[in-house]
Amino acid sequence: MEVFDHEPGPRVVFGAGALAQVPAEVRRLGPRRVLLIAGRHEKPYADTLAAGLSPAGRIEEVAVHVPAETAAAGIEVAREIEADLLVCVGGGSATGLAKAIARQTGVAILAVPTTYAGSELTPVWGLTEGGRKTTGGDPRVRPRVVVYDPELTLSLPVEVSAASGLNAVAHAVEALYAPDAAPQTKDAGEEGIRILAAALPKVVARPGDLAARTDALRGAWRCGAALAGATMGVHHTICHVLGGAYDMPHAETHAVVLPHAVACNEAFVPAAMARLGGALGSNDPAKALWDLAARIDAPTSLAQLGFRHENVDAAAELVVAAGKANPRPVERDWVAELLLEAWDGARPDDS
Repeated sequence: MEVFDHEPGPRVVFGAGALAQVPAEVRRLGPRRVLLIAGRHEKPYADTLAAGLSPAGRIEEVAVHVPAETAAAGIEVAREIEADLLVCVGGGSATGLAKAIARQTGVAILAVPTTYAGSELTPVWGLTEGGRKTTGGDPRVRPRVVVYDPELTLSLPVEVSAASGLNAVAHAVEALYAPDAAPQTKDAGEEGIRILAAALPKVVARPGDLAARTDALRGAWRCGAALAGATMGVHHTICHVLGGAYDMPHAETHAVVLPHAVACNEAFVPAAMARLGGALGSNDPAKALWDLAARIDAPTSLAQLGFRHENVDAAAELVVAAGKANPRPVERDWVAELLLEAWDGARPDDS
């Protein structure tokens, strides 16, 4: 078992069997009234934790993109039971709900990720209401402790593993060219990309390979750490717009959009692209990312995911209106072109 105390980031406990360390970590924090948050897929792990934690309450309904009504219900439960610690088990949906509750109540979070989402390491929150996903940063939503147990990812379906891993890679890619990323942040991102690019094909070929799963989770940890120290660019903006306005699946959308976002930005950040290419073992990182997605059977087109061609122009307008920083100035024409390329799904520059 590995334990790392980071400032200002969370304490990290990493290793096979780490789930058993959660009760001790709760005792170390000192709270007594735990609200346990886990979706239905994670119920067996939540049941195991409940036996050792005796939570004051449980939430078993989580949803992608954190709908405002789901967040409101969770906040009400936390206040009713006077929770002083949120323990969330699962992927970005469970972590996102915990963050929504923490943002309004100030209650601390202990996160137990079961995917490669990476949000457990960041102060970034997201909430969807009225067809729009709003994101922001708040130190109150960053978990105090993160417990990574690779054994919990063994049951993660191959298709979810592939998309979730590429979602993590996207975090690190944008950290490589973020204007505020410190050198150590970029180093973490490059390391995470290199680890995941090697591990994901093994995970897909042998889902029960604990060593490959361990590598993938470690890579996701490094990618999440990179995102925590960087401003998000147009790639994340596009994915948030598509998720909020068109109910697109989160990780899969990241997997599709990433190669095209890289292709659009690469001429503006050559040093970052050289690092990305080095991590991927290619002098053409946009193509290498598309090839990696194809190799692990991740989706490669927005059309596959149900996004409609006629929505491209409206989506591009929403991306521009979001006004996020990006190496290439965000303009409607090239964003619409990017969306069209992602909708079609052709390998970058091969269309």
